Amino acid sequence: MSAPTPDTAIPVHHGSARVHEPRRADCPWCGSARLRNRLRTGDLRRHRPGLFTVDECRDCGHTFQNPRLTAEGLAFYRRAVRGAPRDPATERVLALHAVRHRRRAAARAMLPFGEPESWLDVGTGLARFPQTAREFFPYTAFDGTDLTARVEQARTLERVEEAHIGPLTDPGIMARLAGRYDVVSLLHHLEHTTDPRAELHAALDALRPGGHLLIETLDPRCAFAALFGRWWLPYDQPRRLHLMPRRNLRAELETRGCTLVTTGHRAAHVPHDLAGLTALALSHTLPAPDTPWRAIPPTPFQQHLRTVLLRAGTPLVVAAAATDAALAPLLRHTPFANAYRVIARKPKP
Repeated sequence: MSAPTPDTAIPVHHGSARVHEPRRADCPWCGSARLRNRLRTGDLRRHRPGLFTVDECRDCGHTFQNPRLTAEGLAFYRRAVRGAPRDPATERVLALHAVRHRRRAAARAMLPFGEPESWLDVGTGLARFPQTAREFFPYTAFDGTDLTARVEQARTLERVEEAHIGPLTDPGIMARLAGRYDVVSLLHHLEHTTDPRAELHAALDALRPGGHLLIETLDPRCAFAALFGRWWLPYDQPRRLHLMPRRNLRAELETRGCTLVTTGHRAAHVPHDLAGLTALALSHTLPAPDTPWRAIPPTPFQQHLRTVLLRAGTPLVVAAAATDAALAPLLRHTPFANAYRVIARKPKP
């Protein structure tokens, strides 16, 4: 395999100005300078070059990538690259985030509030969540936003009525969407945004008075995060930029006058921690994969050996996933729960 082409090349040094912004000396959520390092890691899932640091604020618990990737770096790590390896075991574990019954559970959580006239799903991608939610709300008009053109494909598939490409905080998008929706959903979206507080405020601005905000996001205080360190799959560096403790999100919503209708871990926990650990460890124990950015590719024997051993290790990942599922009813009620759900009502004038 030849050396990386200019459009896939990226510096591997941690201090590269092209890849990273300057390191922050304070917390992006509360401004405290009392930071501690939680982990340093490479891209364990997609094997792309680079070193990434995750810090935690000792005062408010906000956990964030520091230094953060630049816009150019984010674009590189988020886009598909031809020839990049994908380990099937890890991808299957990540798919647990989006399995249909979880989407159904999130939609079902809104049933007590009646059928909304309009609903905006932020970071919708191919709008699989609106497609599922329509089973419960057949007369609701669903719209979607996404950073990619996938949302346009979702509109073509008639999963959403309006498709908006770009961040919700974009002034043009907000001018069109302000005050239009009875429900705005942010499902595992805030952790990918460069400014989660601004995204949260934009979501509230898109709501009509009395409308509901539905949020599901990962909890950095999950006991698995401390136990597994960089092998905790939800860290997913460098694609996840922020992890917010529940108390921070609650406090921010309360400062905007919102009423917290539901908040808790039980319904949002995703049982994939052990399976994720096993899949990542398996992938990195084996010979390194072939990638477009390697100057010297692995030998055919090494590539074949990796493929054979990945297949042989799949039963280990399956067994770990079964253990996750068996423990989930208990873990949902403990500090090992890895995500939480918040439903908040926007105040009326």
